Amino acid sequence: MNNQGRNLRVSRLDSPKPSTSEAGRLREGTDFWPILDDPFPSPGTPEEDQRFAALQTRLKTLWQNLSADDHVEQVVVVVPSLSLDPEELRKLKGIEHYEERLLFLLILLGMPRTRVVFVSSQPIHEGIVDYYLQLLPGVPYSHARRRLHMFSAYDSSPDQPLTRKILDRPALLHRLRECVRGTRNAHLTVFNVTPLEKTLSVALGIPLLGADPAHLHFGSKSGARKIFRQTKVLFPDGFEDLRDEADLSQAIVELHARNPDLRRVVLKLNEGFSGEGNAIYPLTALKEVWHAPRGDRRRAARRVRETLPLLTRMQAEGLSWERYLAKFRQTRGIVEAFLEGEEKASPSVQMRLTPLGEAQIISTHDQILGGEDRQVFLGCRFPAEERFRPALHQAALEIGRYLAGEGLIERLSIDFLAVPDGEDWKLYAVEINLRKGGTTHPFRTLQFLTGGRYDPETGLFRTSTGVAKYYVASDNLVSECYRGMTPEDLIDITTYTGLHYNSCSNTGVVFHMIGALSQYGKLGVTCVGNSPGEAQDFYDRTLTTLGTVCQSTGWMV
Repeated sequence: MNNQGRNLRVSRLDSPKPSTSEAGRLREGTDFWPILDDPFPSPGTPEEDQRFAALQTRLKTLWQNLSADDHVEQVVVVVPSLSLDPEELRKLKGIEHYEERLLFLLILLGMPRTRVVFVSSQPIHEGIVDYYLQLLPGVPYSHARRRLHMFSAYDSSPDQPLTRKILDRPALLHRLRECVRGTRNAHLTVFNVTPLEKTLSVALGIPLLGADPAHLHFGSKSGARKIFRQTKVLFPDGFEDLRDEADLSQAIVELHARNPDLRRVVLKLNEGFSGEGNAIYPLTALKEVWHAPRGDRRRAARRVRETLPLLTRMQAEGLSWERYLAKFRQTRGIVEAFLEGEEKASPSVQMRLTPLGEAQIISTHDQILGGEDRQVFLGCRFPAEERFRPALHQAALEIGRYLAGEGLIERLSIDFLAVPDGEDWKLYAVEINLRKGGTTHPFRTLQFLTGGRYDPETGLFRTSTGVAKYYVASDNLVSECYRGMTPEDLIDITTYTGLHYNSCSNTGVVFHMIGALSQYGKLGVTCVGNSPGEAQDFYDRTLTTLGTVCQSTGWMV
């Protein structure tokens, strides 16, 4: 960047610096936006910490204002940055289109005094934007479009998260600041929080509706196990904060010593997600050198260390042991007993920890897992099976109340494993996800489109007219025959075949990640029905329809 670019004041490009008296007047009020008229502090400094803390104190008032009236004026700045490990992200096909998952927030424009500012790494196809706006209930398209402001960094590189790209572009940052200038009810919402999002919050002068980065350890694999232990929630036997293969070997031997019937263990990277950071190690080699009743632990640990590179099965395709171990050493991780069971299920709970210190249950899901060892997240069914719901609610509330007491503000999900235990089931907590994951956008889409809510007493979601709704959702509809299909093609096909979401019946199919369709043959879907069977039928019909029509043009009008 030239000197002119380096000296650019992103805080006030279009007007002179305010006089001392004017700046003083701005600082007299604590409920407005004086920060907009100052250069923002350097990342990681005490001044940034102070400004961020001051901004976050506004969340209580903001939350109360927005909860009281849907017609309150607000600005929502959406930055769907996947601020995660780039190497882990590269394991996901079409990762550059995952930012589109947060396009469901455009449905907020159904509130006529809401403005949405949406930023993406690369421009989003206008047809995709139109698709979401046409879903809005009760609001003219033209009215909603005027209140939507789309920005792009014009940089699809996977090596830097979107938040970093914004902070590196002074003009773009300035334009975003101008969108929120003078607005009391404005906030920043993101996919996941890191120190980068904290810096962006301070740079924009608006609070971040999400976790303080100081709390991010709660969402690591090691941190989650500590929370489970603290709240006395049942979780798999294992060890956390492991550093390398020596720690892993000793931990695996100890797990076997505790439970000689254990057949395999699961290794997890602290910051892995969607199951792609998991690996399975079978205990066959260990059992060969283990002699009851007192095994030679040193010899056993040596045997485990020798066979880890040979026997460990990665859940991410094409990942070698060497690369996995390097990442494990970098981020640390855990090892747990693998819970066996042909009929086991993987339910999850979504929670919201509000600025008022409340722990609210939002939804439950049964996760759809894939891969050879059923470790990789593919999709979900809503709600979770009825037999799991009371125990899910109870365990989640224990965890949520603890985290709320620690000051965490966030939308999170807690993953469990349900394993048969005679005629009953045992429910084990396994992960805490501090981000908008694969169960967030389907539920929020349903919520925004229907105006309904989840009832924790019954475990059901009902619309404003009292009708129960169910859905099947996936981020992983993938087929080679989908390649070359454009967003316009997809919309035409679903309209022609009657799959398109119907706002009168509040049933049908809503797509996401449409931008990944033509290049990768991949997209996401939420299929809404008035019963579990109807939701599944919409999902099955979607697969059948796409698999049939992608080979022809008979659907074209």
